[in-house]
Amino acid sequence: MSSLITQVKSKLFIHSSKKSMHALDGAYASLLRGRSLDFEDLRPYEYGDQVRDIDWRATAKHNEPLVKRTKATRMHTVLFVVDTGRGMRALAEDERPKSESAVLVAGALGFLTVRHGDDFSVVHGDAAGIRRIAPSGTEGGLEHALRRIQRAVGASTAPNDRDALLGYVARTIARRMIVVIVTDEEPTTDETERMLRRLKVQHDVLWVTLRDADPVLPGPERAKRDEGRSGPGKTPAPERGAKRRDEGRRDVDTSWRVPDFAHGDPEIMAELAAQEAADIARRDDLLRRLEISHTEIEGQDSAVPALLRMLNRRSHARL
Repeated sequence: MSSLITQVKSKLFIHSSKKSMHALDGAYASLLRGRSLDFEDLRPYEYGDQVRDIDWRATAKHNEPLVKRTKATRMHTVLFVVDTGRGMRALAEDERPKSESAVLVAGALGFLTVRHGDDFSVVHGDAAGIRRIAPSGTEGGLEHALRRIQRAVGASTAPNDRDALLGYVARTIARRMIVVIVTDEEPTTDETERMLRRLKVQHDVLWVTLRDADPVLPGPERAKRDEGRSGPGKTPAPERGAKRRDEGRRDVDTSWRVPDFAHGDPEIMAELAAQEAADIARRDDLLRRLEISHTEIEGQDSAVPALLRMLNRRSHARL
């Protein structure tokens, strides 16, 4: 069984120069690490570091930008709040299971947490129940947590219940933490807003949305996709997660099959687009009013850059 952390690292170390890892390291340190006046050491400047951390005297002496590191005044705990209901078995926008994106997001930020000497914990669940994983600060603990998330999604028969997850954290987590909510495009509710307001009083909150695949496909795109998967003149392959005798999309909650005539229908697509735009506008307005940093993950290939942009926005907002 291959290590999930190894898979996560393969996404983090995208380039041989490790620019992606350096950038995430710098953004994480600027955002989450405590600061003090106790000097620790110097290291070369990396993309994502704050200009205010550059030691200009040492930079002039060594003829290269050097960053002054100080000892953290306190250790942080990052709490990942992950939807693991059956909805996470549906496809993400990149046509791969959302559960894989959830593992990648928690794994990438969890790896940064461990790398910087901080602890992490996980709360996950669905409408049938909520579970919490004990805090850890090791790669072994992170591997265990990622596998728990993966197994929970695979075993879940209950729908997602984001509001219940947020309510659990608001009621039971008293110590201040950095709360990273990993969820999908389920519309926000009045209860979502109420719980987020409670969480913001006690915690530093970030929100990561895993974008869903389109329930219906444009006609030309569907034909192109089927031809690419099956080859010209062959029977189209079924969607990932569908039974082999079926083609097209199925609702993960009800198993209702999207009829063929819906794909490419301009009226249906326009109605779905309008509803999606309204849901996104409400969510974005809520997160903006509560000053909660947010990013959307379209798929695994774009996940690391999206997380980096979110961390950078958050760290610069705290200057």
